[in-house]
Amino acid sequence: MSESSGIRASLAGRYASALFGLAKDEKKVDTVAGDMESLGAAFVESADLRTLVDDPSIGRGDAARAVRAIADHSKFDRLTKNFLGVLAENGRLDQLEATLAAFAQLYADHKNVAHAKVTSARPLSDAQVATLKDKLSARAGRTVNLDTRVDPELLGGIKIQMGSELIDASVRTKLNSLAQAMKG
Repeated sequence: MSESSGIRASLAGRYASALFGLAKDEKKVDTVAGDMESLGAAFVESADLRTLVDDPSIGRGDAARAVRAIADHSKFDRLTKNFLGVLAENGRLDQLEATLAAFAQLYADHKNVAHAKVTSARPLSDAQVATLKDKLSARAGRTVNLDTRVDPELLGGIKIQMGSELIDASVRTKLNSLAQAMKG
């Protein structure tokens, strides 16, 4: 099963797919993707928005008015405004965060971009990041954007998570494997 068909299997994925399809039909994919990215950032930054999404005591009508006000204030495209209204009116604002993630994945697929989470024991140099990005892009057959993090507990080496694939070349994992092998 492809990644995008896996996305469509969830409720949030169906909402994201519907919005993506409409945006594609109206040639507004980049505009709506920008709106969704802004909304995702607002979701992370705003406790009030998270409360609106998570609080079941807020009625659908009030929630719909609130999200439309947010969309108007943010100058979102008509498609994004309508989408948020539909989510609120259907009582599905609790699916917003998952829908944002699903839409981001559909957009990345559309742009032929993959994402990889790279964790290293020490910060990587710009040259190391560029080399890693080139090698992962060649391996994936598409542009790969990296999200780099530092975790000193790895002791050394690197861990790369790209999609469902995990490449673990950390010293910590190698030491744990050696300890297990010695136990017999």
